Amino acid sequence: MRKEATIYDIANAAGVSIATVSRVFNNSPRVSASTRDRVCVVARELGYVPHPTARSLAKRRSHWISAVIPMMTSYFYLEVLRGVQDSLVCSDYDLVVHSTASMETIDDQLANVIQRGRSAGVLLFSTPLDAERTRLLQSSRQPVVLVDVYHSDFDAVSIDNELGGYMATRHLIEQGYRRIGIITANAASAPSIEREKGYRRALREAGIAYDEALVRASDDPDYHGFTEDAGRSAMEGFLDMDTPPDAVFAVSDIQALGALQAMQERGATAIGLIGFDDIMISKYVGLSTLRQPMYEMGRVALEKLLRRIEAPERPISQMHFNPRLVVRGSSAPAAGELAHSTPITGIAYV
Repeated sequence: MRKEATIYDIANAAGVSIATVSRVFNNSPRVSASTRDRVCVVARELGYVPHPTARSLAKRRSHWISAVIPMMTSYFYLEVLRGVQDSLVCSDYDLVVHSTASMETIDDQLANVIQRGRSAGVLLFSTPLDAERTRLLQSSRQPVVLVDVYHSDFDAVSIDNELGGYMATRHLIEQGYRRIGIITANAASAPSIEREKGYRRALREAGIAYDEALVRASDDPDYHGFTEDAGRSAMEGFLDMDTPPDAVFAVSDIQALGALQAMQERGATAIGLIGFDDIMISKYVGLSTLRQPMYEMGRVALEKLLRRIEAPERPISQMHFNPRLVVRGSSAPAAGELAHSTPITGIAYV
């Protein structure tokens, strides 16, 4: 039977003192980022399991971090949560996930978490803050960090979705495509709204008229329409048009995968296609996409929340990541066309 790792084992393997390991686990600001990362990596490798319940009782505070998520089955959220969970090994806290299938029920879930007041802090994912939600969060004593959405009154970790939509569409334009469709998600999805704004900006800059007939929005309330079926249905609608688009931007990889299936079934392989996320399977089907640093977003979000818990009066802090264009076979140049104009920087060809 393997011996349970202790802080002494971690200190020895990381080449630091026991006091340093203790500071890391207690989220002390007296430890450098590089040392903190090294200690956490060693702790994970050794399988160290802290005892948050005992330590939280000693400190007379909650040991739970609540994550409120509208779509637990999304690959995006699973990867962000992996970053959160891996970082928790160096903290006093456990993670509790509260998930719903639609935006229509997210308010009830959020209200329950806030009103119960059992969490030390809350990570709120992809939920736009209207006036009522803002008041609810501001009236709570629980620290809150927003993930994948921005509001000036709260700590936040987000991606520049508008820039990503712009980069995706501009890439298709550079590849010689002109009749470019977009598969969006539910109207309540903040990321989808921002990505469509980027799509419109790229068309406008290229002198291409915006055409509502080339916009297919999901009316499925479950998972905001970020599903394979939603993507497939939207692409089938495009293919049924008298003049289908010659390329399509899907605002998520999971929708793009459904769209790709519809294209293959109809033999419409000449249509360019690009997604958004860069989930693991995208590489294996040759899907061009916009890569989000999902794991890093989770790690940074937790770090911000722990700092807010320890110092409630600290200034608001926001981290805004830029997406990266990943070019694969699905967005090969249009037939008879050559890529043109000034290429976008920050591209990976994989």
